[in-house]
Amino acid sequence: MKPTQEMNISLVWCLLVLSFAVKVLFSLTTHYFKVKDGGERSVCVTFGFFFFVKAMAVLIVTENYLEFGLETGFTNFSDSAMQFLEKQGLESQAFLTFPGLRLAQMHLDALNLATEKITQTLLHINFLAPLFMVLLWVKPITKDYIMNPPLGKESVPLMTEATFDTLRLWIIILLCALRLAMMRNHLQAYLNLAQKCVDQMKKEAGRISTVELQKMVARVFYYLCVIALQYVAPLVMLLHTTLLLKTLGNHSWGIYPESFSTLPVDTSLPSNSVYSDLPSVDGKMKVTVTQITVALSSLKNIFTPLLFRGLLSFLTWWIAACLFSTSLFGLFYHQYLTVA
Repeated sequence: MKPTQEMNISLVWCLLVLSFAVKVLFSLTTHYFKVKDGGERSVCVTFGFFFFVKAMAVLIVTENYLEFGLETGFTNFSDSAMQFLEKQGLESQAFLTFPGLRLAQMHLDALNLATEKITQTLLHINFLAPLFMVLLWVKPITKDYIMNPPLGKESVPLMTEATFDTLRLWIIILLCALRLAMMRNHLQAYLNLAQKCVDQMKKEAGRISTVELQKMVARVFYYLCVIALQYVAPLVMLLHTTLLLKTLGNHSWGIYPESFSTLPVDTSLPSNSVYSDLPSVDGKMKVTVTQITVALSSLKNIFTPLLFRGLLSFLTWWIAACLFSTSLFGLFYHQYLTVA
Protein backbone atom coordinates (compact mmCIF):
# COMPACT_ATOMS: atom_id res chain seq x y z
CA MET A 1 0.00 0.00 0.00
CA LYS A 2 1.34 3.43 -0.97
CA PRO A 3 2.00 6.11 1.68
CA THR A 4 -0.68 8.35 0.11
CA GLN A 5 -3.26 5.56 0.37
CA GLU A 6 -2.31 4.88 4.00
CA MET A 7 -2.70 8.58 4.81
CA ASN A 8 -6.11 8.69 3.13
CA ILE A 9 -7.27 5.60 5.04
CA SER A 10 -6.09 7.03 8.38
CA LEU A 11 -7.75 10.35 7.54
CA VAL A 12 -11.09 8.72 6.76
CA TRP A 13 -10.85 6.61 9.92
CA CYS A 14 -10.16 9.65 12.12
CA LEU A 15 -13.08 11.55 10.58
CA LEU A 16 -15.46 8.63 11.08
CA VAL A 17 -14.48 8.10 14.73
CA LEU A 18 -14.62 11.83 15.44
CA SER A 19 -18.08 12.14 13.90
CA PHE A 20 -19.25 9.11 15.91
CA ALA A 21 -18.00 10.64 19.17
CA VAL A 22 -19.76 13.92 18.37
CA LYS A 23 -22.97 12.04 17.54
CA VAL A 24 -22.84 10.15 20.87
CA LEU A 25 -22.35 13.34 22.88
CA PHE A 26 -25.10 15.06 20.90
CA SER A 27 -27.51 12.19 21.66
CA LEU A 28 -26.69 12.31 25.38
CA THR A 29 -27.11 16.09 25.49
CA THR A 30 -30.43 15.82 23.65
CA HIS A 31 -31.62 13.29 26.23
CA TYR A 32 -30.65 15.60 29.09
CA PHE A 33 -32.36 18.53 27.38
CA LYS A 34 -35.65 16.61 27.05
CA VAL A 35 -35.76 15.67 30.73
CA LYS A 36 -38.42 17.76 32.43
CA ASP A 37 -37.50 16.97 36.03
CA GLY A 38 -34.32 18.58 37.26
CA GLY A 39 -32.25 21.47 35.96
CA GLU A 40 -30.48 19.76 33.05
CA ARG A 41 -32.19 21.96 30.46
CA SER A 42 -31.16 25.13 32.28
CA VAL A 43 -27.59 23.86 32.53
CA CYS A 44 -27.50 23.21 28.75
CA VAL A 45 -28.78 26.69 27.91
CA THR A 46 -26.48 28.39 30.44
CA PHE A 47 -23.33 26.66 29.25
CA GLY A 48 -24.35 27.16 25.62
CA PHE A 49 -24.32 30.94 26.10
CA PHE A 50 -21.16 30.67 28.22
CA PHE A 51 -19.22 28.83 25.51
CA PHE A 52 -20.51 31.24 22.86
CA VAL A 53 -19.18 34.24 24.79
CA LYS A 54 -15.97 32.36 25.55
CA ALA A 55 -15.41 31.59 21.85
CA MET A 56 -15.89 35.25 20.93
CA ALA A 57 -13.39 36.31 23.58
CA VAL A 58 -10.81 33.75 22.47
CA LEU A 59 -11.03 34.78 18.81
CA ILE A 60 -10.26 38.38 19.79
CA VAL A 61 -6.91 37.37 21.32
CA THR A 62 -4.00 37.91 18.93
CA GLU A 63 -1.48 35.30 17.79
CA ASN A 64 1.10 36.76 20.18
CA TYR A 65 -0.69 35.05 23.08
CA LEU A 66 -2.69 32.14 21.65
CA GLU A 67 -0.82 30.65 18.73
CA PHE A 68 -3.20 28.60 16.58
CA GLY A 69 -2.08 29.77 13.15
CA LEU A 70 -5.60 30.82 12.21
CA GLU A 71 -4.50 34.15 10.75
CA THR A 72 -1.80 32.53 8.60
CA GLY A 73 -4.11 29.73 7.52
CA PHE A 74 -6.96 32.10 6.70
CA THR A 75 -4.66 34.39 4.70
CA ASN A 76 -3.33 31.42 2.76
CA PHE A 77 -6.88 30.16 2.22
CA SER A 78 -8.09 33.58 0.99
CA ASP A 79 -5.24 34.00 -1.48
CA SER A 80 -5.57 30.47 -2.84
CA ALA A 81 -9.36 30.69 -3.05
CA MET A 82 -9.15 33.98 -4.95
CA GLN A 83 -6.74 32.45 -7.46
CA PHE A 84 -9.01 29.43 -7.82
CA LEU A 85 -12.10 31.57 -8.45
CA GLU A 86 -10.25 33.69 -10.99
CA LYS A 87 -9.19 30.56 -12.88
CA GLN A 88 -12.80 29.38 -12.93
CA GLY A 89 -13.98 32.72 -14.29
CA LEU A 90 -15.80 33.74 -11.07
CA GLU A 91 -15.68 36.88 -8.96
CA SER A 92 -14.66 36.96 -5.60
CA GLN A 93 -18.90 22.45 21.24
CA ALA A 94 -22.52 22.52 24.68
CA PHE A 95 -21.64 18.78 24.27
CA LEU A 96 -18.91 18.74 26.91
CA THR A 97 -20.99 20.17 29.76
CA PHE A 98 -22.18 16.97 31.43
CA PRO A 99 -18.97 14.97 30.78
CA GLY A 100 -17.03 17.70 32.58
CA LEU A 101 -19.46 17.84 35.50
CA ARG A 102 -19.46 14.05 35.81
CA LEU A 103 -15.66 13.90 35.65
CA ALA A 104 -15.38 16.33 38.56
CA GLN A 105 -17.62 14.19 40.75
CA MET A 106 -15.74 10.99 39.87
CA HIS A 107 -12.43 12.76 40.48
CA LEU A 108 -13.41 13.68 44.03
CA ASP A 109 -14.70 10.16 44.75
CA ALA A 110 -11.60 8.55 43.23
CA LEU A 111 -9.36 10.71 45.42
CA ASN A 112 -11.23 9.56 48.52
CA LEU A 113 -10.79 5.93 47.49
CA ALA A 114 -7.11 6.20 46.55
CA THR A 115 -4.70 5.26 49.32
CA GLU A 116 -1.37 5.48 47.50
CA LYS A 117 0.37 8.77 46.85
CA ILE A 118 1.25 7.76 43.28
CA THR A 119 -2.39 7.10 42.43
CA GLN A 120 -3.46 10.41 43.93
CA THR A 121 -0.76 12.23 41.96
CA LEU A 122 -1.84 10.57 38.72
CA LEU A 123 -5.45 11.50 39.44
CA HIS A 124 -4.49 15.14 39.90
CA ILE A 125 -2.44 15.12 36.68
CA ASN A 126 -5.33 13.45 34.88
CA PHE A 127 -7.75 16.14 36.04
CA LEU A 128 -5.36 18.93 35.03
CA ALA A 129 -4.50 17.31 31.67
CA PRO A 130 -6.89 19.57 29.67
CA LEU A 131 -5.29 22.61 31.33
CA PHE A 132 -1.84 21.41 30.20
CA MET A 133 -3.21 21.02 26.66
CA VAL A 134 -4.63 24.53 26.77
CA LEU A 135 -1.30 26.01 27.91
CA LEU A 136 0.55 24.31 25.04
CA TRP A 137 -0.91 26.92 22.67
CA VAL A 138 -0.35 29.93 24.93
CA LYS A 139 2.74 31.33 23.27
CA PRO A 140 4.23 33.48 26.08
CA ILE A 141 3.92 30.64 28.63
CA THR A 142 5.14 27.59 26.70
CA LYS A 143 6.55 28.22 23.24
CA ASP A 144 8.65 31.28 24.02
CA TYR A 145 10.14 29.77 27.17
CA ILE A 146 10.73 26.30 25.72
CA MET A 147 12.17 27.32 22.36
CA ASN A 148 14.13 30.36 23.59
CA PRO A 149 14.56 30.13 27.38
CA PRO A 150 16.18 33.20 28.95
CA LEU A 151 19.58 32.00 30.21
CA GLY A 152 21.31 35.04 31.59
CA LYS A 153 21.86 37.78 29.04
CA GLU A 154 21.72 35.45 26.06
CA SER A 155 18.81 33.42 24.71
CA VAL A 156 19.84 29.96 23.55
CA PRO A 157 17.30 28.21 21.28
CA LEU A 158 16.69 24.65 22.46
CA MET A 159 14.58 23.41 19.56
CA THR A 160 13.08 24.41 16.27
CA GLU A 161 9.45 25.27 15.69
CA ALA A 162 8.83 21.96 13.92
CA THR A 163 10.28 20.09 16.91
CA PHE A 164 8.02 22.01 19.29
CA ASP A 165 4.96 21.15 17.16
CA THR A 166 5.92 17.47 17.31
CA LEU A 167 6.53 17.66 21.06
CA ARG A 168 3.10 19.26 21.51
CA LEU A 169 1.45 16.37 19.65
CA TRP A 170 3.26 13.78 21.77
CA ILE A 171 2.28 15.51 25.02
CA ILE A 172 -1.39 15.41 24.02
CA ILE A 173 -1.12 11.72 23.07
CA LEU A 174 0.52 10.88 26.42
CA LEU A 175 -2.09 12.83 28.41
CA CYS A 176 -4.87 11.01 26.52
CA ALA A 177 -3.19 7.69 27.32
CA LEU A 178 -3.01 8.67 31.01
CA ARG A 179 -6.72 9.52 31.04
CA LEU A 180 -7.51 6.18 29.45
CA ALA A 181 -5.36 4.38 32.05
CA MET A 182 -7.18 6.13 34.92
CA MET A 183 -10.60 5.20 33.54
CA ARG A 184 -10.93 2.18 35.84
CA ASN A 185 -10.43 4.31 38.96
CA HIS A 186 -13.11 6.78 37.90
CA LEU A 187 -15.68 4.14 36.96
CA GLN A 188 -15.10 2.33 40.24
CA ALA A 189 -15.60 5.61 42.07
CA TYR A 190 -18.94 6.02 40.32
CA LEU A 191 -20.04 2.47 41.22
CA ASN A 192 -19.35 3.23 44.87
CA LEU A 193 -22.20 5.75 44.71
CA ALA A 194 -24.53 2.81 45.27
CA GLN A 195 -23.00 2.19 48.69
CA LYS A 196 -23.24 5.90 49.50
CA CYS A 197 -26.91 5.92 48.59
CA VAL A 198 -27.55 2.87 50.78
CA ASP A 199 -25.81 4.51 53.73
CA GLN A 200 -27.79 7.69 53.17
CA MET A 201 -31.09 5.80 53.09
CA LYS A 202 -30.22 4.03 56.34
CA LYS A 203 -29.86 7.39 58.05
CA GLU A 204 -33.33 8.48 56.98
CA ALA A 205 -36.28 7.91 59.25
CA GLY A 206 -38.91 5.37 58.31
CA ARG A 207 -38.91 1.93 56.78
CA ILE A 208 -37.18 1.24 53.48
CA SER A 209 -38.59 -1.47 51.25
CA THR A 210 -36.28 -3.97 49.64
CA VAL A 211 -37.70 -3.21 46.20
CA GLU A 212 -36.82 0.48 46.45
CA LEU A 213 -33.34 -0.41 47.64
CA GLN A 214 -32.81 -2.78 44.70
CA LYS A 215 -34.08 -0.21 42.21
CA MET A 216 -31.73 2.41 43.55
CA VAL A 217 -28.69 0.11 43.33
CA ALA A 218 -29.67 -1.18 39.88
CA ARG A 219 -30.08 2.38 38.62
CA VAL A 220 -26.46 3.10 39.41
CA PHE A 221 -25.19 0.00 37.58
CA TYR A 222 -27.44 0.48 34.55
CA TYR A 223 -26.23 4.07 34.17
CA LEU A 224 -22.60 2.95 34.04
CA CYS A 225 -22.63 2.71 30.23
CA VAL A 226 -23.62 6.39 29.98
CA ILE A 227 -20.85 7.34 32.40
CA ALA A 228 -18.33 5.40 30.31
CA LEU A 229 -19.46 7.19 27.16
CA GLN A 230 -19.20 10.58 28.87
CA TYR A 231 -15.66 9.69 29.95
CA VAL A 232 -14.42 8.20 26.66
CA ALA A 233 -16.11 10.40 24.03
CA PRO A 234 -14.20 13.65 24.82
CA LEU A 235 -11.01 11.58 24.98
CA VAL A 236 -11.70 10.15 21.52
CA MET A 237 -12.41 13.62 20.16
CA LEU A 238 -9.14 15.01 21.54
CA LEU A 239 -7.13 12.06 20.28
CA HIS A 240 -8.52 12.11 16.75
CA THR A 241 -8.33 15.89 16.31
CA THR A 242 -4.66 15.53 17.27
CA LEU A 243 -4.19 12.78 14.68
CA LEU A 244 -5.96 14.92 12.08
CA LEU A 245 -3.71 17.84 13.01
CA LYS A 246 -0.67 15.65 12.45
CA THR A 247 -1.88 14.28 9.10
CA LEU A 248 -3.55 17.31 7.51
CA GLY A 249 -1.17 19.79 9.13
CA ASN A 250 1.81 17.98 7.60
CA HIS A 251 3.56 17.41 10.93
CA SER A 252 5.85 14.53 11.82
CA TRP A 253 6.13 12.10 14.72
CA GLY A 254 9.92 12.46 14.84
CA ILE A 255 11.48 14.53 17.59
CA TYR A 256 13.59 16.33 14.99
CA PRO A 257 11.20 16.33 12.02
CA GLU A 258 12.04 17.64 8.63
CA SER A 259 9.97 20.47 7.25
CA PHE A 260 7.36 19.01 4.95
CA SER A 261 5.32 22.18 4.52
CA THR A 262 7.71 23.47 1.86
CA LEU A 263 7.39 20.39 -0.29
CA PRO A 264 5.77 21.10 -3.67
CA VAL A 265 2.22 19.89 -4.09
CA ASP A 266 1.72 17.47 -6.92
CA THR A 267 -0.94 19.19 -8.97
CA SER A 268 -0.01 17.68 -12.30
CA LEU A 269 -2.92 16.47 -14.34
CA PRO A 270 -3.14 12.90 -15.56
CA SER A 271 -2.21 12.40 -19.15
CA ASN A 272 -4.78 11.99 -21.87
CA SER A 273 -3.67 8.39 -22.31
CA VAL A 274 -5.60 7.52 -19.16
CA TYR A 275 -8.87 8.45 -20.82
CA SER A 276 -7.91 7.19 -24.26
CA ASP A 277 -7.90 3.65 -22.89
CA LEU A 278 -11.66 3.92 -22.19
CA PRO A 279 -13.48 3.07 -25.42
CA SER A 280 -16.90 4.17 -24.12
CA VAL A 281 -15.80 7.72 -23.31
CA ASP A 282 -16.55 10.24 -26.06
CA GLY A 283 -14.99 13.62 -26.61
CA LYS A 284 -17.44 15.64 -24.48
CA MET A 285 -17.05 13.30 -21.54
CA LYS A 286 -13.28 13.54 -21.80
CA VAL A 287 -13.53 17.31 -21.59
CA THR A 288 -15.85 17.07 -18.57
CA VAL A 289 -13.56 14.65 -16.75
CA THR A 290 -10.57 16.87 -17.51
CA GLN A 291 -12.36 19.93 -16.11
CA ILE A 292 -13.31 18.07 -12.92
CA THR A 293 -9.72 16.91 -12.53
CA VAL A 294 -8.43 20.46 -12.97
CA ALA A 295 -10.89 21.73 -10.34
CA LEU A 296 -9.91 19.01 -7.84
CA SER A 297 -6.23 19.71 -8.42
CA SER A 298 -6.84 23.40 -7.82
CA LEU A 299 -8.61 22.62 -4.53
CA LYS A 300 -5.37 21.13 -3.23
CA ASN A 301 -3.86 24.61 -3.43
CA ILE A 302 -6.77 26.07 -1.46
CA PHE A 303 -7.01 23.60 1.43
CA THR A 304 -3.33 23.72 2.36
CA PRO A 305 -1.61 22.35 5.50
CA LEU A 306 -1.42 25.90 6.86
CA LEU A 307 -5.20 26.15 6.82
CA PHE A 308 -5.70 22.76 8.49
CA ARG A 309 -3.06 23.58 11.11
CA GLY A 310 -4.97 26.66 12.17
CA LEU A 311 -8.41 25.05 12.18
CA LEU A 312 -7.44 21.78 13.88
CA SER A 313 -5.17 23.51 16.40
CA PHE A 314 -8.07 25.72 17.46
CA LEU A 315 -10.47 22.76 17.53
CA THR A 316 -8.13 20.70 19.74
CA TRP A 317 -7.53 23.66 22.05
CA TRP A 318 -11.24 24.43 22.22
CA ILE A 319 -12.22 20.86 23.21
CA ALA A 320 -9.60 20.82 25.97
CA ALA A 321 -10.62 24.30 27.19
CA CYS A 322 -14.32 23.44 27.33
CA LEU A 323 -13.65 20.15 29.10
CA PHE A 324 -11.45 21.78 31.74
CA SER A 325 -13.81 24.71 32.36
CA THR A 326 -16.81 22.41 32.89
CA SER A 327 -14.74 20.09 35.09
CA LEU A 328 -13.57 23.04 37.17
CA PHE A 329 -17.16 24.23 37.60
CA GLY A 330 -18.22 20.70 38.56
CA LEU A 331 -15.39 20.47 41.07
CA PHE A 332 -16.50 23.71 42.71
CA TYR A 333 -20.14 22.61 42.69
CA HIS A 334 -19.61 19.16 44.20
CA GLN A 335 -17.01 20.40 46.69
CA TYR A 336 -18.74 23.47 48.09
CA LEU A 337 -22.37 23.70 46.90
CA THR A 338 -23.72 20.21 47.45
CA VAL A 339 -24.90 19.02 50.81
CA ALA A 340 -23.04 15.97 52.12
